[in-house]
Amino acid sequence: MPTTYTDLLADVKKKTKEVSLDELKRRLEAGEKITLLDVREKEENRAGYIPGSVSIPRGFLEMQVESKIPDKSAKIVAYCAGGTRSALAAATLAELGYTNVETAMPGFVRWKDLGYPMETPPQLTDAQRDRYSRHILLPEVGEVGQARLLQSKVLLLGAGGLGSPAALYLAAAGVGTLGIVDADTVDASNLQRQILHATSRLGIPKVASAAKAIADINPDVKVIGHEERLTSANVDRLFRDYDVVVDGTDNFPTRYLVNDASVWLGKPVVHGSIFRFDGQVTTFLPPKAAAKFGRDPGPCYRCLYPEPPPPHLAPSCQEAGVLGILCGIVGTLQATEAIKLLLGKGDVLAGRLVTYDSLKMQFRELKLRKDPDCPVCGKSPTITSYIDYEGFCAIGV
Repeated sequence: MPTTYTDLLADVKKKTKEVSLDELKRRLEAGEKITLLDVREKEENRAGYIPGSVSIPRGFLEMQVESKIPDKSAKIVAYCAGGTRSALAAATLAELGYTNVETAMPGFVRWKDLGYPMETPPQLTDAQRDRYSRHILLPEVGEVGQARLLQSKVLLLGAGGLGSPAALYLAAAGVGTLGIVDADTVDASNLQRQILHATSRLGIPKVASAAKAIADINPDVKVIGHEERLTSANVDRLFRDYDVVVDGTDNFPTRYLVNDASVWLGKPVVHGSIFRFDGQVTTFLPPKAAAKFGRDPGPCYRCLYPEPPPPHLAPSCQEAGVLGILCGIVGTLQATEAIKLLLGKGDVLAGRLVTYDSLKMQFRELKLRKDPDCPVCGKSPTITSYIDYEGFCAIGV
């Protein structure tokens, strides 16, 4: 006689170890390391879930569980609405080699009725779920991470070669607010590398051109244009409201100003620079910023470059030229670093410098060390307020 669903479920429950909701709550409050697996459908999960849960709908369990829970010896407690799907899920996990699986009984409906701790995910719109669907599929992002990006604010210093690709990808990723600092207007010579701009917008301010391009890519993104040069007088005001600064500036006085403001205001700076066929990227993470983002602090720009090079050894792109596509590579790396910071995922480049030689198609990584005698971030700083950066960088001319 064929096995019925009732027979199958009864057999599964005999083989499955159950844990009561009271016991599960006690163990969670005691700090026991448990992986909570929510096997309900996405629509159910959006109405609430037990904090810290991994969501894998029952129909996708076999396909996704090994990527989301790679440790097959992990202590797993599966739950659903009433206990049936979680029991079937526990049986499936056992077949896949998971050795320590329990199922919560009777399930989330009762957990909610008892008033036990629960959270609700960010309420993205249907249009947002569609737009960011590929992000949401990533366990490292999901709806929670996407909502965090939408609530984040990134300040781009420059809407030029590096700021262009960084702005486009940050906007496409759904970073909710992009501030853009640039006092320049769009020139024909920009178009070989500054992909934010277009022939139809020659002569207009770059911040206005950038706002138009970003609006076409993603209407979720708010663009705040700062049509001004970054100076000691306005840097505190411009940095204040942003989470991350992406530095695409092309001159040493501004880079030193950005560094000092970063250290004093506790703002992470994703730094990029280009020269002819070469580029480099790093992330400067001062102690205040490191504490906010839950990471280890790294050296600052002055630790790397205590003094600026003589101007004749560091000509600008206008003087030396630059391969246009190089901007896209370096700017995209900067955008990647910013998103990792905002999501709290991966290893950022604090304490590391990535260099790129486009002619050899070669990346290299250099370790950067914090200078204990650094005049800004060292143990006994000697520079504690903004200085004459133009004068400082003119030394040795």
